[in-house]
Amino acid sequence: MNRLRRYAPALLLALWPLTSCAPAGHEPGHSVEDTRAAVDFPPALKQHTLSNMRDHLQTLQRIQDAIGRGDFDAAAQLAESRLGMTSLALHGAHDVAKYMPQGMQEVGTSMHKAASRFAIEASNAGATADTKRAVGALAEVTAQCVACHAAYRFQ
Repeated sequence: MNRLRRYAPALLLALWPLTSCAPAGHEPGHSVEDTRAAVDFPPALKQHTLSNMRDHLQTLQRIQDAIGRGDFDAAAQLAESRLGMTSLALHGAHDVAKYMPQGMQEVGTSMHKAASRFAIEASNAGATADTKRAVGALAEVTAQCVACHAAYRFQ
């Protein structure tokens, strides 16, 4: 319980970007016109990309779990290997990028770079116990996810 109190503020800050996903003025139960840009991928590549996005989301959850346990080294390793710049080959980013609009490519690259920066800050937090920069860096990762999902959709 003491550990939860210690890391609760960090977790709240990490989740903050996810609280503003609904369009302004949106109320639950009311339909809102979807104005996101439609992106057309070949069917197999669309399924592959959706699977990658689910993996990203699961990785974010595992990172938050590691932070909650105070295991910043595990959080750093997960971030770099599953989300960071070194994960691009794992997810077949080269094959997918040619179907993405330029803006989608840019936000995707920003997410991967932010994940690598988070990995560095999480490693530092593991050594210093100063978590503010790591949590802020994780918020930048999720902010890129939110930005992409707010701007683009598969058709």
